[in-house]
Amino acid sequence: MNLRNEFERMMREQNEIALATMSDGLPHVRIVNFYYDPAKHCVYFATVKDNEKVAELTAKPSTAFTTVPNNGTTEHIRARGYAVKSSRPLTEITDAIIEKTPRFQETVGAVGDDLIPYKLYEAMVMAARSDWGRIVF
Repeated sequence: MNLRNEFERMMREQNEIALATMSDGLPHVRIVNFYYDPAKHCVYFATVKDNEKVAELTAKPSTAFTTVPNNGTTEHIRARGYAVKSSRPLTEITDAIIEKTPRFQETVGAVGDDLIPYKLYEAMVMAARSDWGRIVF
């Protein structure tokens, strides 16, 4: 098994992550759509500005996520790293997410003017199939 190839395959095939943040010493988990850019080695997502998630990430950018399996298996990615606002144009992020997950267009149509882009970087990743391994992106 080539761990990098497995990681990139799962990031292409899976379209949601359970993103964990912290507030007042308690974890908070949300399901978000995402896009992984293999050239930049970053995970991107868009979120509504001025919500609890943004406040939590601003106060403590350390985060963790796991992909949500959508193919009838239990294979998934587990990662921990940092999430910060991205300088990439919002439309680049939302267009990439929509290409991967067409129903995300509904979110963009409903709250697009209030979305801001985030990126996850410097993550330690564990890719699961039959074997576990670690990579950093």
